[in-house]
Amino acid sequence: MLFLRGANNRYRVADEDDVIFEAIQIYNRCFSRGEALTSPDKAKDCIKLKLAPFEYEVFLCLFLDNQHKVIACEELFRGTIDGASVYPREVVKTALQYNASALIMAHNHPSGISEPSQADRVITDKLKSALALIDIRVLDHFIVGETVYSFAEHGLL
Repeated sequence: MLFLRGANNRYRVADEDDVIFEAIQIYNRCFSRGEALTSPDKAKDCIKLKLAPFEYEVFLCLFLDNQHKVIACEELFRGTIDGASVYPREVVKTALQYNASALIMAHNHPSGISEPSQADRVITDKLKSALALIDIRVLDHFIVGETVYSFAEHGLL
């Protein structure tokens, strides 16, 4: 049960609309231009909020400046219930358009299983190599399922 403090400083039980409104506020704070991603957990929470509702795979990137402040969050590719085609050329092109210094990649697994597939590992390596050629750091790749898997936390970056 969620409680909210009202204007009179008394608490009341939050209804569904309150919860949705609060989620939208959190989402907007996470992806606001200039918002610094100060911890992996903050990035995870924001990305999970963005990707959890989809019933098909979505691949997105958070484009960051050299202080790890958000420049943009962009959904780059959509797929089906069990896959999405990701093209490194398009990721590089978009990163250059935003003049990003770093990025965080993320996609969801509608199955709920967060473990990376072999294809996930391969595309992560390809993207990391392609972006390194133009001095853009890949900070992490998150997979959102029932939990959030971090490539960086598992030593895969």
